[in-house]
Order: sequence, then C-alpha cells, then structure tokens
Amino acid sequence: MTIRAFAFDLDGTLVDSIADLARAANAARADLKLPALPEDVVRSYVGDGSMSLVARTVHADPEAVWTGSELERAGMARFDEHYKAGLTLATRFYPEVQETLHALHELGFPLAIVTNKPERYTLPLLRELGVSERFEVIVGGDTLAEKKPSPLPLQHVAERLGVATGEMLMVGDSKNDILAAKAAGCPNVVVHYGYGDGIETLGADRIIRFFSELLEFAEG
Repeated sequence: MTIRAFAFDLDGTLVDSIADLARAANAARADLKLPALPEDVVRSYVGDGSMSLVARTVHADPEAVWTGSELERAGMARFDEHYKAGLTLATRFYPEVQETLHALHELGFPLAIVTNKPERYTLPLLRELGVSERFEVIVGGDTLAEKKPSPLPLQHVAERLGVATGEMLMVGDSKNDILAAKAAGCPNVVVHYGYGDGIETLGADRIIRFFSELLEFAEG
C-alpha cells in the first residue's frame, strides 16, 4: 500500500469536542425550557452533522431526523449562537495528534479534513486551534452536495490533491468515515478512542490505539 495523502475526520478523531457540543446543546435546550441532557447522551447524537445533532437534541431521541419543524429551527438558532460563542472553550486535541500532523507535514504529505461538521463551525474552530494552515483542503458537511457516508467528499479531496483515492488514507472514528472510505476506494483507519460505537464491526482496514501509529503508513 502506497499512501500519498491523508484525510482526517475532525470530531472524535483529531479533537475531543464533546464538552463544547454538549454545553451548546444544553444551553439551547435551556432556552427552549427543556431539561439538560447528560454529556454521554449528546455524545451519542454526534456524527451526522449539526442538523441531525439539533434534531436529536431537541427531541432527546437518537433516531430523530431533521424535519424543519418550528421547534427544530428554534433549537438550531439557539445552538448556533451558543456553539459559535465557544467553539474551543474545552475542545482539545487528542494525544499525539499535533505532533503526528506536524511530522506528516514535514515529510511532505498533503493533509485534508473531511468532516460532517458545517463550515461555519469547522473553519473558525481550526483557526482557533492554530492548525488551519496544516490542511490543503477542508471539506465540511455543507461544502458539497453530499456528506459522509457518501464517497463524494473523499473523491473531491483526492482530485484536489492530485492523488488516486486508493493512495489517500482516510482516518476516522465512526461508521460514516469507513463507509465513505470504502465507497470511494480509500484505504482506511479507525481510531480506538473516538465517538463511534462497535468499531470492531465496521470492517476498517486497521484500528489504531495511538495516533502516532499513522506514521507507519508514511514509511510506505
């Protein structure tokens, strides 16, 4: 396997953002006169983009889907305000992430972000964390017509970086990451520490416990 580029999911892969997401979600619920949800519950709602997160949050239902109801639109407005006001209050990189990204960059590998998080959160969050310039391409959940698990974001990134999808490693933490990678023909890795459940059943090419294990793929 020859890897010429790396694509990364964001939440649950590069950064632990649950505390800030849960804070904003519960602030939105409080505005709507709803009781707070445990952080672990909000964590289980993450992964399919902000509209899905807000729908699940306002209905307190992991199966809820966005319908554009008055309650959901009010919840989105409140969540948007609270989350943008504190994108990185508690959000932190997972261990070894910054060092490994730096090492890959120094080795000349192009790096990309492929997340279902909307651009209005993704871009300022990366700027606030001081790593936006590390990535040659950043694809949010609303950048293209489709988001993960569609292969389109990864196909777009590979084209932008000038590599074949089979030469770009997708690194994520959930089923959407692995489904998108498989559909696009990308080799893929799932991190053991992220937000996804049942990662052993996802069929990823490899599960890693430490982010620095990615350097093995840089050795060819």
